[in-house]
Amino acid sequence: MTELVRLEAGMTIPYGGDQVAVVPAELAAAFEPGDRLVVVQDSGALLHIPQEPWDIATSAVTRAVDAFAAMGSVSDDRITTFYEEFAARLESDDGFAAIAAANATDVEQARQRARSTTRLVLSDGMRAAMVAGLRTWRDAVSTRGEVIEQVFHAGWRVDQVRSGLGVIGFVFEGRPNVFADATGVLRGGNTVVFRIGSDALGTARAIVEYALDPALAAAGLPPGAVSLVASPSRAAGWALFSDPRLSLAVARGSGAAVGQLGAVARQSGTPVSLHGTGGAWIIAAEDADGDVLESAVYNSLDRKVCNTLNTCAIVAGRAADLVPRVLSGLERAAAGRGVNAKLHIAKGDEALVPVEWFADSAIARAGGEVVEPRTESIDRDSLGFEWEWEDSPEVTLVIVPDVSTAVTAFNEQSPRFAASLISASPDRHEEFFNMIDSPFVGNGFTRWVDGQFALDRPELGLSNWQFGRLFGRGGVLSGDSAFTVRSRVTQEDPDIGRWEAT
Repeated sequence: MTELVRLEAGMTIPYGGDQVAVVPAELAAAFEPGDRLVVVQDSGALLHIPQEPWDIATSAVTRAVDAFAAMGSVSDDRITTFYEEFAARLESDDGFAAIAAANATDVEQARQRARSTTRLVLSDGMRAAMVAGLRTWRDAVSTRGEVIEQVFHAGWRVDQVRSGLGVIGFVFEGRPNVFADATGVLRGGNTVVFRIGSDALGTARAIVEYALDPALAAAGLPPGAVSLVASPSRAAGWALFSDPRLSLAVARGSGAAVGQLGAVARQSGTPVSLHGTGGAWIIAAEDADGDVLESAVYNSLDRKVCNTLNTCAIVAGRAADLVPRVLSGLERAAAGRGVNAKLHIAKGDEALVPVEWFADSAIARAGGEVVEPRTESIDRDSLGFEWEWEDSPEVTLVIVPDVSTAVTAFNEQSPRFAASLISASPDRHEEFFNMIDSPFVGNGFTRWVDGQFALDRPELGLSNWQFGRLFGRGGVLSGDSAFTVRSRVTQEDPDIGRWEAT
């Protein structure tokens, strides 16, 4: 086998079995001996991983692998102690001061680069939620070693035993609270390596230094049980997900980036849990109550996250009286944030929106206020496009002949994530649940889709069905979702064998 030490501009790289990618001049010039090239077999993308981020990621995984080997002898009490020690350090104002300072620096630098800070600010509420999540895992009953099934035979039996899965690789956007959520996998005897987005790297480093590492040491957990890939380079995420020693790869962030990370992990032989594209849908049926619809719209727009309302579909027979209720809920949500709302109306449905909604207005974007039409038309084949808004709530509105048409549009155009039906009919809701290809289905506001809020379990991630339905588990990936089942035989009769007469 020949080692790749250089690339040449125009070089062709096979991928997908029957296609080639061409090396651009910029990549050829940047590539040095010791670097890696990952070819994404789904798309032909050529991912350049310089040696430094590769070494950082590989070293972190090695520490986690070594720590996992030691976790089998770590008691549940020590894991419990870790969660309390971690929570206490985040809760302490003295211990948190350095973390808060680092976060303030991250936020200011992100703003200077016109980056979104909606999820980056480590607010008092986020801090409290991190502490509460850690204490949820502190109080959780361990299922390590649980016998989930026994099969008895004459003279012997088989126990099916729940055990740790291994090293979990975790790449997520700049949300510091996810940092604490990810440690939930330790409760099941796993270890975790994660990379956070560069916007929040300073905050992450401070959490490691002032809270996480001291908590691991105080609890007597093995070094490397929780490891940060401390590199701002996006290539560090590719390197992490290229490591076949991972037992599970979890990615959260923007759709394109997450899809690419998932492809890298899959072609390395690692199963993935992906949630890159979000945006929830609300569909109003013929018998929808206007008050319920308006409340659902308003309460689904308090902030922009994956489960925020993105697309609202109204049946044509009720458009005249329900469209104003949607607009009212949208306006109320914007007023609560002190901004104007942004509406995208499906082409052909513009006449249902008051003319004043099409006037130029100040819209709050990540880089500051911009003046643009408050309402713009959108193609009817783009209903699933997710609006990544900063302060001004942004929604797509479409009029459909019936609920079935809306369901078809959801199944074909959306990432198949979350959907709500506004209807008073139990039979219609049952039909909707059976037709909609979504892991999260409701009858009101969409922001309930959250592991902590809905299931009282801090989540590692939420999975849409953009890449297909999940095998053997629900859409909420939590710390206790990462496990494997081992078989243990107890033989009482020493003469048992499988000799067959010949």
